[in-house]
Amino acid sequence: MAKALIIVDVQNDFTPGGALPVEEGDAIVPRINELAAAGDFDLVVATRDWHPSDHGSFAEQGGPWPVHCVADTPGAQLHPALDTSAIDVIVDKGQDPGTEGYSGFDGTNLADLLHERDVDEVVVVGLATDYCVKNTALDALRAGLGVRVDESAVRGVDVQPGDSARALDELRAAGATVE
Repeated sequence: MAKALIIVDVQNDFTPGGALPVEEGDAIVPRINELAAAGDFDLVVATRDWHPSDHGSFAEQGGPWPVHCVADTPGAQLHPALDTSAIDVIVDKGQDPGTEGYSGFDGTNLADLLHERDVDEVVVVGLATDYCVKNTALDALRAGLGVRVDESAVRGVDVQPGDSARALDELRAAGATVE
């Protein structure tokens, strides 16, 4: 069987200076680059929020978030420090205006892609721990995959203090390894 690295939403809008910045969101990029270049993975996937301009998660549409990661805008692009040469596939998510699209599996071909490559274990890293990382890891577990979250390569929004720690606890309780 095979092992995949899933890099979740390391995009300009989620890093300092972006529309919905995660504090120190750019600080995880060197560790992600190290993991992607290590040769330990048969497949390296990056997900991107790739929203239409009228996405339902945006405050102007009644959602909780400012406009972010609108398809084909600079904010939606992968962070420039992320070494994209190590990425095999980019999976765009959050394209349906009626869904949050927090998980890399929601409305995408990620499950099929992993199945086609005989992936049985994934390492999940990226942004944000308490939303897209958590939901992607939970869906990977639901798909029957072994899941590890590299705690040094994730950061959270922490809308409420402690949200990221609670998300990691939830992942541990669901069967993921967090280290």
